[in-house]
Amino acid sequence: MGLGSWYERHVMPRLITCACSQGQVMKRRSAVVPRAAGDVFELGCGGGINHEFYNAQAITSYAGIDPHEGLLDGTRVAAREMGWAADLRAGRGEAIPFGDSSFDCAVCTFTLCSVNDPQQVMDEMRRILRPGGKVLFLEHGRAPDAGVLRWQERIEPVWTRLAGGCHLTRPIGAALRGAGFAVEPLGQGYTPKAPQFAGWMEWGIARKVGA
Repeated sequence: MGLGSWYERHVMPRLITCACSQGQVMKRRSAVVPRAAGDVFELGCGGGINHEFYNAQAITSYAGIDPHEGLLDGTRVAAREMGWAADLRAGRGEAIPFGDSSFDCAVCTFTLCSVNDPQQVMDEMRRILRPGGKVLFLEHGRAPDAGVLRWQERIEPVWTRLAGGCHLTRPIGAALRGAGFAVEPLGQGYTPKAPQFAGWMEWGIARKVGA
């Protein structure tokens, strides 16, 4: 196993889990995840970080995918602690391994930044959602301020290699609207005490419109 493979398998998942479970980040998760209800799918569920915020009484079934088997182990532990059965699979958002119109709600937190093809992933989320279904999203991405954006563009090539394919400059709400969702923003802003180049976040509800 080469150094790069060892880093990706053993170090990078732990770094991502640590970064995505800081206090301010968890506060924003608590504003989004409890809104999940019905048959719920989570994109990038690895680590089970969101589980403490789910309202189990509102959820009929739970399923999720993540490309990292090591992170899925943490999700399985979290699901057992919740006391619910969970259909957890290794997979990528560009080819979600569930049928059309299978879910009422999709949860997507800090995931669109690192997928290979964001447009395909959003199309897949539309496909698996029932009419009127919703995506609950919390993502970091393209800053609205020109000075911060310039730093994001400079740092992104190195950042992407070190952070599991994470991109700094991808749009969030605008991308979901472009994919055919009706977006209801719940909040946006820079994360306190985080470097601005990595700290711009948007969170809200993206509803599937049409069939």
